Amino acid sequence: MTIATKKISLGLQGGGAYAAFGWGVLDRILEDGRFDIAAISATSGGAINASVLADGYAQGGGREGARQALRRFWQALSGAHMFSPLRRTPVDYLAGAGSMQASPAYHLLQMMSGMLAPQSAPQLPSMGPHPLQALLSSLIDFERVRSCEEIRLFVPATNIRTGKARMFVRDELDARRVAASACLPQVFAAIEVDGEAYWDGSFVGNPALSPLVRGGDGSDILIVQNNPIARSKLPHSVADVSNRATEVAFNISFIREVSAIQHLGAVIDEERGEQVHAADVRLHMITGNGTLSNLDISSKFNVEWPFILQVHEAGREAASRWLDEHAGQVGVRSTLDAQAVYYPERGTVAGAAGT
Repeated sequence: MTIATKKISLGLQGGGAYAAFGWGVLDRILEDGRFDIAAISATSGGAINASVLADGYAQGGGREGARQALRRFWQALSGAHMFSPLRRTPVDYLAGAGSMQASPAYHLLQMMSGMLAPQSAPQLPSMGPHPLQALLSSLIDFERVRSCEEIRLFVPATNIRTGKARMFVRDELDARRVAASACLPQVFAAIEVDGEAYWDGSFVGNPALSPLVRGGDGSDILIVQNNPIARSKLPHSVADVSNRATEVAFNISFIREVSAIQHLGAVIDEERGEQVHAADVRLHMITGNGTLSNLDISSKFNVEWPFILQVHEAGREAASRWLDEHAGQVGVRSTLDAQAVYYPERGTVAGAAGT
């Protein structure tokens, strides 16, 4: 018996290692089989997940091919990190919550960015291949990504010179453009594309919703939120303060876009700020805010396999709850919980899990 499917568009956030939560959500949605993914707008770590999904889905791979590709990618990413100095110490393991607070490399990374900023202009001398771009090139087949005609992809990056978004589409995606969307300025040198330098796309859209409003194939948008809005604890170290400041900045555009759609029925174009698109869409969201916000903020840099699996499982569980409660409402009405966007601290203080 063939199961009738519904079309849905996805908005995938970034968030460092927390993008493994997004992997878990995608894994469960693909496994469920009730939805055809028409379009994905994805930023930073979400853009990497989207590219891997398209790589696996293309040329007949389908849902199962996408699931396998995502698992292979995260396993390879975790394996590559074994050779990185950014590793947990015995004290971190005792502290739990994915902590890397006792890791000298975690704090050194922030100190070095304060004293010597990563290369930020394309005209500066090259220091060799960009590490993020090189990693993505080795783990993702972008020729297959560009051939995935079943799913439209939109990946924003932030133009450093203009402060505006540049929206890359599936047909032009490569390791350079996806790395631009995931280029955290405190960690990586800027990425040059077509003579312009770019930073992480989360500054302008996390995720960018206007492409799904004007370019998507469905009227239902499912947002996967894995960049915590609220935190249960205040930052203490310089590194934590910087990471929390970035986290807050990345959520500003997200909250404003959701608010504009809910209250004004429109969304501002991230690339052309003077343009507004009518947004007659139904919004849904699977959030990890309650679960992820109770982790140590340094855990965003933790890609050890046991931790990645823990975050992945949290994503699967959150997706299962959403499917049980709201799958039947897709195509009927919005199910997004406004409290998770505007008052997430109420659930965070109570230590509630994301739903």
